Amino acid sequence: MAAISRAQLLRELLPGLDALFGMEYNRYENEYAEIYTESSSERSFEQDQKITGFQTAPVKQEGAATLFDTAQEGYTATYVMETISMGFALTEEAFEDNLYGQLSARYSTELGRALRNTKEIKAMVPFNNGFTALASGGYGVGDGVPLFSTAHPQVAGPTISNRPTVAVDLNETSLEAATIQIAKWTDDRGKLINARVRKMIVPVDNQYVATRVLDTQLQPGTANNDVNAIRVTAAVPEGFAVNHYVTDPDSWYLGTDVPNGARYFNRVPVSQKTDGDFDTGNIRVSQRERYSFGFSDYLAIWGSPGA
Repeated sequence: MAAISRAQLLRELLPGLDALFGMEYNRYENEYAEIYTESSSERSFEQDQKITGFQTAPVKQEGAATLFDTAQEGYTATYVMETISMGFALTEEAFEDNLYGQLSARYSTELGRALRNTKEIKAMVPFNNGFTALASGGYGVGDGVPLFSTAHPQVAGPTISNRPTVAVDLNETSLEAATIQIAKWTDDRGKLINARVRKMIVPVDNQYVATRVLDTQLQPGTANNDVNAIRVTAAVPEGFAVNHYVTDPDSWYLGTDVPNGARYFNRVPVSQKTDGDFDTGNIRVSQRERYSFGFSDYLAIWGSPGA
């Protein structure tokens, strides 16, 4: 195990430096909290089970028998806890001879930033891999198709879609079409559900488009005086959130009010360990946490990869 020694910190052993820079940047943190509902976990994995209700009740003719329907189980969403851990080691001499503050404290803070960066990246895996075929490493919820699919299977058939048939960029027309599509969603037995858009999620590249589509008083991109119907009807009541860890620059997503969608299971909160190596005298610091991100109900999200 390599340790940070005085050879890597030569200037920090000499007087005369006015500042150390390169790690004290502001960060994009906790962006996943705009999307995921957090739950604690006490197991190596968690599972959510989809169940189906009854079909639309038929008319009973006089003297006919009452129809007795049955219930079924659908797919199972599984969350496997991952362990995220990293550390560093300092030689005794580097620790003793550094002239500019506590080395271990400085690098411990940076270690925390590294783990938080991994968490933000992990949280967006379902989005960044959600349009890819499962055989190619795409992310799915357990029903055999990617998270964003035009063919999520349903017990009663036909399939249901949470993406456009043809990928489209974000604009007024495509957003109106998406909200209409969501309003027509049904449950597994074909009954309409009252699913409503809650919030839009966009990469940084799409933030100005989202502002024009959602926040202008009049219809965007035209010279007429038509109102911006999306704004007037509060079609996206919570506005939009920019997520800097979305990798597709023209993708865009709509979170709905369907429950049990985006889930974050916190198995072991981040913790730090510090010890000394008896043989070398090196100071070792490590941080570790365990968690899992994913989706249970795909109807909690709608997405387009952009044209």
